[in-house]
Amino acid sequence: MIRNLFGLTFLAIAMSLSASAQEETREAAIRAIVADQVSAWDAGDGIRFCQSAAPDISAFNTSGADMSGKDVFCQRQLQILGGIFKGTTKKQTIRRLRFITDDVAVVDIDNEIHALKATPSGAALSTDGVSRTRLMEVFVRRDGRWLMEAFYNIDVKSSK
Repeated sequence: MIRNLFGLTFLAIAMSLSASAQEETREAAIRAIVADQVSAWDAGDGIRFCQSAAPDISAFNTSGADMSGKDVFCQRQLQILGGIFKGTTKKQTIRRLRFITDDVAVVDIDNEIHALKATPSGAALSTDGVSRTRLMEVFVRRDGRWLMEAFYNIDVKSSK
C-alpha cells in the first residue's frame, strides 16, 4: 500500500514537472518570436518581421486599416519600414502571455516606436517622439511551428 502511494506520488510529481517544462518551452518560443520582431524592425527588415504571420492572419493597425492576409500584412510592413518608420527602433514589453490551450497563446504587448519624425495618420507627435501602442498578438501552433493568427494594434493616448 505504501509502495503504491509512493509510486503514485512520484508519478504525479514527474507529470507536473514535465507539464511545467513544456509550458516553459512554449513560452520561450513565443518570447523569441516577439524579440525577433523587434530585431527585424530595428534592422528595417519587413520580410523577417512578418515571417511568423499565418497565411490568413487577421491584422489591424492603429488607424483601423485592415491588413489581413499574409501578403497584405507583409506588404504593409515593407512599406512602412522603407518609408515613414525607416530608421526607427522598436521596444516591445510583454505585459501578459497566456495559453488558451497548449497550442493557442494570446500575447499582450506594450509597444513603443522611437525616433519618429512623423506619424502615419498625420497626428501630432508626442513630445518625446515615441509612439506608444498596445499590441495583441494571437499565436497558434501548427506542425510544431507558432504562427501569428491575429495582430491588433491600438494607440495609447497620452495623459494630459
